[in-house]
Amino acid sequence: MTSISGHRRVLFLAVGDLIAYIFSLILTLTVRYGSLPHRSLFYDHIPSFAILFVLFLLISFSAGLYDKQLVVLRGRIEGLLLRVQAINFLIGIVFFYFAPVLIAPKANLFIYIIISTVTLFVWRRIMFPVVTVSRKQVAIIVGAGEDIADLFEEINTAGRYEIIFEERIEPSDSVNEMVGRISEAVNKNKASVIVANLHDPRVEAAIPFLYSLIFSGVQIIDAGKIYESIFDRIPLSMVGKRWLIENSGTALGNRRTYDILKRFVDIVIGSILGIISLVFYPLVYLAIRFDDRGPLIITQDRTGKNGRHIRMTKFRSMNADDGGAYKHNGGKTALKITKVGRFIRLTRIDELPQLWSVVKGDQSLIGPRPELPALVKIYEKEIPYYNVRHLIKPGLSGWAQISHKAHPHHAVAIDDTRDKLSYDLYYVKNRSFTLDTRIALQTVKSILSKQGV
Repeated sequence: MTSISGHRRVLFLAVGDLIAYIFSLILTLTVRYGSLPHRSLFYDHIPSFAILFVLFLLISFSAGLYDKQLVVLRGRIEGLLLRVQAINFLIGIVFFYFAPVLIAPKANLFIYIIISTVTLFVWRRIMFPVVTVSRKQVAIIVGAGEDIADLFEEINTAGRYEIIFEERIEPSDSVNEMVGRISEAVNKNKASVIVANLHDPRVEAAIPFLYSLIFSGVQIIDAGKIYESIFDRIPLSMVGKRWLIENSGTALGNRRTYDILKRFVDIVIGSILGIISLVFYPLVYLAIRFDDRGPLIITQDRTGKNGRHIRMTKFRSMNADDGGAYKHNGGKTALKITKVGRFIRLTRIDELPQLWSVVKGDQSLIGPRPELPALVKIYEKEIPYYNVRHLIKPGLSGWAQISHKAHPHHAVAIDDTRDKLSYDLYYVKNRSFTLDTRIALQTVKSILSKQGV
């Protein structure tokens, strides 16, 4: 519901940034050599800088410069752009000073970073009127619950949406009463849009009336789809058997080409990273032995694809191997994280042995994190459609892991797990190489910023 939304918004910003990069290079060469660069001079520089441009876009993507929330938060962009440009400068130094390139643009790089920073500031300011909406359509929202309340608040407090809610109508068991209130609200507010939770049985009963409003020029929109687009998660209150059936094809079912290519990527990258990770094994072993002289490796049963149990191997981070035990009263395990364990968890080093599970095929590099079987049994009873997350392979890092702040460890946490599931379902429904890349970059960012869990 933005003037430029979803993939188009990201593409719009990325293409704009790329043009800004190229324009900055032309200005750099002009400043450096005192006149507009000759075509041959530009062509000499563009191959090396083209590689940097790709790296710069990836850094901007992982830093959040293309996030929908940041598009209108002007006060945050300047600081984030400066940090991104500082990282880009360091990458440029490493690239030009150590990589075999045909030119030696030491001064050019310094000038380029300054000019490109100014250019990007100007570009981001120019694009604000394009991605924000000045004239909004009047809308009413029909639905109940926390998800509807969150949607109402987000749209009415942010400035980037094409609609604004003038009224919220709670569903009623009486269809006639609810239809009357909707009709009154539409006429009173001159509403041109109705956002409704069409998966609520009470709202579903009013669909014939909502259908009739289409012929009066009123647009009817599913609240679940808007919620998913805005929050990048699936609202569980709007998930039911109808939703599962509607998405049981390409969304929740097999994506043959994607699955085959993803398996190939898992094998290749998993093998490369697995071999590289062997360097850490003796270092972690010595650190753990020096800390508490306990074993290096622990193994736990976890729930994988289609509910099958898999063996997960990790570097030990606690003062003993509890086998993934938990207390039924919801308390955390009595075991404590060691000093070394705290560090290897923070940096995700404890996950390195799982790379061989990726190569084997039990896990993927990207996917929902596998849960303990004992907890899965509880969650499947307490949380509807929890088992949907098991339609695909679990992963070393997932959408919920980078998006959801609370991560229950070895304890029953129904509310946190319900929120986490909303992100898992979003990934299951929208999984793609684009989303996988975004998760991978955000994971690296999390590790480098020492915010890993």
